[in-house]
Amino acid sequence: MAETFAQAVIDRFGDSVSSELLVFLISLLPILELRGGMIAARILGLPFLKAFVFCFIGNMVPIPFILLFIRRIFQWLKRFSFVNGTIERLEARSVRKAATVKKYRLWGLLLLVAIPLPGTGAWTGALVADLLDIRIKHALPVIAAGVLIAGAIMSAVTYGIF
Repeated sequence: MAETFAQAVIDRFGDSVSSELLVFLISLLPILELRGGMIAARILGLPFLKAFVFCFIGNMVPIPFILLFIRRIFQWLKRFSFVNGTIERLEARSVRKAATVKKYRLWGLLLLVAIPLPGTGAWTGALVADLLDIRIKHALPVIAAGVLIAGAIMSAVTYGIF
């Protein structure tokens, strides 16, 4: 799925945006995150190190904002009926993911972010950390470490590194 979507974004915007910016922007997106960014970088022929840096930074940019503001944003969005259901599904999914993380706290959060599977990643990790009231000073470095591990795994898959 990530490869299909990354290819669609490249096909749509590849001629009008630099490869580095495109990879950065893909890595910002929920669901795709670093996984989609690394796939796009490989398709675009970006060198590994440059791709890794742009993907990591792109994936991490929204995380402090999610940790600080997501509850207020969700509260505000719930006022609108057309997104209320989506917000409730996101919260329910985060609650399900939080059960495992709650048991192991920071180690569980690290694993949730580090394993590049659908429904995991930095966005989900930030939502779960906020739900479990894990303070930003603890959650942010753990999420960053998880993104680095996910980056190493995705590098091995996409670039054959390691």
